[in-house]
Amino acid sequence: MAIVAEPAQADVPRVQIATRTLRRDRWWLQPALTDVGLLGFVIYSTWAAFQNADYYAAPYISPFYSPCISNNCPSGAQTFHAGFAVPTALSPALIVLIFPLGFRVSCYYYRKAYYRSFWLSPPACAVSEPHRSYSGETRLPLILHRAHRYFFFFAMVFAAILTYDAVLGFDFNGHLGMRLGSLVLVVNAVLIWGYTLGCHSCRHIIGGRLRAFSRHPLRYRFWGGVSVLNAKHLQWAWASLIWVALTDVYIRLVASGAITDVRFF
Repeated sequence: MAIVAEPAQADVPRVQIATRTLRRDRWWLQPALTDVGLLGFVIYSTWAAFQNADYYAAPYISPFYSPCISNNCPSGAQTFHAGFAVPTALSPALIVLIFPLGFRVSCYYYRKAYYRSFWLSPPACAVSEPHRSYSGETRLPLILHRAHRYFFFFAMVFAAILTYDAVLGFDFNGHLGMRLGSLVLVVNAVLIWGYTLGCHSCRHIIGGRLRAFSRHPLRYRFWGGVSVLNAKHLQWAWASLIWVALTDVYIRLVASGAITDVRFF
């Protein structure tokens, strides 16, 4: 019996579609909302970083400025970081934000988000690209995304520092207390940890390169835990991004005297 080989995939002609897409839904809405969200955060964080003022309202410090490692930080803001002060007139945020922003910019989710929204590569499923060629992440500047696994370790350090700042948010001149700002910092730390531990790199570091999970029950348990966070990585990414900006807004308003911090006890 003769065997007839099927034509190779390269021999199959591509379907010719006259329109850009055959989709009838509002496929452009999600990229547009992503544009607005990411661009809004970039504009606000840049403005806040250059202000170099109203970022500390004892005992609260804005997450944009923590750790406050500049020698021009206000008194009290260097409680934990005094030994690491950098002699510079620059805003502390311009030094600090390099690491958390580097972690987010190279994050797998954010890469997909801004590839689709800003570069339209691709804009959405079943929608043609405006680009004639695609080199992936093999050339500059996108090849720098490979540093994401290293930024992860810096992100862990910053998550620990923000947790410490949240604890200090309950210390009012040596007395335990709780105000609205204290809760704002706690929520910020929780969201940062959820986003950081749900990172794909974290999941690979814990459970990758294992031939059998049965031989590593503890790592398997941790891997299962971060996998739960990873399944909602999109939600953690946006919640932590929005909340860290709102935390800076709240502390800025308290520090400037625009609002009064609500006291519970």
